[in-house]
Amino acid sequence: MDRIPAELKHDAIRLLQFLVHSRPLKLAEAKEVIATQVQNESQGFDIKRRLFHETNILEYCPGLITVVHATKELHLAHFSVKEYLLKEDQFEMTIASFSIARTCLTYLTDIKSSHSEIREDFPMAIYAAEMWPRHAISAQALEDMVQMAVEFIENEATFQRWTALWQPYEPLRNFRGGPKASRLYYASLNGLMAPACDLIGKGVDVNAQGGYFGNALQAASFHGHSDTVQMLMEKGANVNAQGGHHGNALQAASLCGHSDTVQMLIEKGADANTQGGFYGNALQAASSRGHSGIIQMLMEKGADVNTQGGGYSNAL
Repeated sequence: MDRIPAELKHDAIRLLQFLVHSRPLKLAEAKEVIATQVQNESQGFDIKRRLFHETNILEYCPGLITVVHATKELHLAHFSVKEYLLKEDQFEMTIASFSIARTCLTYLTDIKSSHSEIREDFPMAIYAAEMWPRHAISAQALEDMVQMAVEFIENEATFQRWTALWQPYEPLRNFRGGPKASRLYYASLNGLMAPACDLIGKGVDVNAQGGYFGNALQAASFHGHSDTVQMLMEKGANVNAQGGHHGNALQAASLCGHSDTVQMLIEKGADANTQGGFYGNALQAASSRGHSGIIQMLMEKGADVNTQGGGYSNAL
């Protein structure tokens, strides 16, 4: 760290935070990190700050990073570098995650281009759209992180841009064209409980239909975001609402082996025998993945082992 030039240190630390807590960066992505400033007095993405040569990135962290030319990626120079950096305060999970999420959100807010051209013009766009929620969750103990996420999701321009760039699970034919569901759906899908709660407080329908998973509760249940699932149910989400690829929230949670979420849904009145979705019912979904604990739980709650239907006809 002592070898980092003083005038580059702030950007160098941020670059290293990405490499320690995320994945190797494409050189083009690393250039965008440097071009995105997050200090309050100069916050924003400035295309003029892009490095002229991608390999100039090595000047920021001498001895700590290396370029893999075959893949045009930036890596930490050695696994011991990560061990060394994790001893520094700036690389504590919450602090680093806030820095990464803030960089991604600032970048997504400032890049200006049509949705059809943005991927080509701004090489970190897909990465930022996909990764910011993961790091926001890790930093959600910070009020600034919560406020930033809420403002980003509730702003029409940034919400449209984000969902145009990142539509997990949507069929390719539906990928372009912006959001397929409500803001609450996307917040819940990504486990962003605080923004989801804020949206409900402002009158958003907790049972609104739309998106690959049909509703916010099923989206959160599929990923096992138990805190978000609990909050949605407390705010009136219908645990037996039908729709979406997995038919209902219980089937989605059962398929993915989220036993805590399954237990929560059942305790709130989810029907173990409700039909619908690709697997027909929750028991068949759990059986398809061999989740024995959930299978036992569902049978104890009255799941019919002989029910017919779904992709595999029955659970057996």
